[in-house]
Amino acid sequence: MRIAVTANGPGEVAGWLRPLLRSLYQRAPDTEAHVFLVPDDYATGQEAAAVRGFFPQACVHDPKTYLKFALGGSVAGVPASVDVVQYFGGDLLHAARLHARLKGKAATYKFSRRRYRALFDRAFAVDRKNAEQLEAWGTPSERIVRIGNLVVDGALLEARAPVEPGTPEDGILIMPGSRAYEVENLIPFYFTAAVRILRERPGVPIAFGISPFTALADVRAAIELGGDPRVFAQHGRLAVENGRTYIESLDGGVRLPVLFNALAAAKRARLVLTIPGTKTIELAVLGKPAVTITPLNAPEIITINGPLTYLHRVPLIGVPLKRAVAVGISRRFEYHTQPNMDAGDMVVCEVHGTVTPGRIARVALDRYDDGAWIASTGDRLAGLYRDQIGAADRMAESLLQLAG
Repeated sequence: MRIAVTANGPGEVAGWLRPLLRSLYQRAPDTEAHVFLVPDDYATGQEAAAVRGFFPQACVHDPKTYLKFALGGSVAGVPASVDVVQYFGGDLLHAARLHARLKGKAATYKFSRRRYRALFDRAFAVDRKNAEQLEAWGTPSERIVRIGNLVVDGALLEARAPVEPGTPEDGILIMPGSRAYEVENLIPFYFTAAVRILRERPGVPIAFGISPFTALADVRAAIELGGDPRVFAQHGRLAVENGRTYIESLDGGVRLPVLFNALAAAKRARLVLTIPGTKTIELAVLGKPAVTITPLNAPEIITINGPLTYLHRVPLIGVPLKRAVAVGISRRFEYHTQPNMDAGDMVVCEVHGTVTPGRIARVALDRYDDGAWIASTGDRLAGLYRDQIGAADRMAESLLQLAG
């Protein structure tokens, strides 16, 4: 089978694309995959390198190359046609454009719109609710296939990575996010929170789990700059010693390991500190209790879906308007993490609004010490997505059938 896939940010690449391509290559080793990374505000710039690392046999095209092709240019290695164009992230128009150039069948996962109701020959749904959404967008019911959440298989795959030295056994793992503003602000924020935790509880093992989509140069810059003043974080530095990387305080009194197989480390930690996003589903799959924050300390720097993300660039009124929009969106939803939305209950501990490192340190320690909460939460989270294991295999099989 020859397949072209659109993808954008870290969550889609690691949580959707990676498990699907793995299943496709297992079933059909001669699969010819062309991955088009499309322009997107959620992208980190590291996606193309990550996909090449995961799948050396795939043809990977960065956003600049994709744009050249989408605008009618010729790109070396791109075939005249494919069997299937699969949407896996970014605006749906990118999948439509690829299909216009490469023909074949078209498929989508999780999302569609009425204008594309005739485009997609197959729409893969996460669950019943998602299938109903796809129907509401005009997708004929006979074209919808419920397969489950691909993130589940992605998490189980990543969690099998080797355990690194410095893994916080029965301790706390910090997963700060991979978008630019998250790296710049939440790495120093969480480091400061860790310093507060260790001041009260020196023996707690703590480590950072850094995304493979985050460059170490960006980690270094973030900890040295200390983030926006409104996140109340302290400066630190990045240290490399005997092949291992650390974030440490300027006086050297606190040194935290930096790990790159984050989910493998999460399996062995007691608690994870993170933010809403794909990683909360991944942690739920592993049955790992978490504390998440939705910080509104500097809401104008947050990325928002759609054109509103650029609102802060409007002279004079843009910043206050985007602040108001970001706060309004935050308050509109009772739960900010997908596991809580799916459970209809506060299973993952969420903290919203203006946050300080000291406050999060206190919440983290309270949860860390609550053995009953750790046990019950872990069991509830693990049960949320257990029946969705195998989504990637189901999708791969269906795509091979679609390709004929």
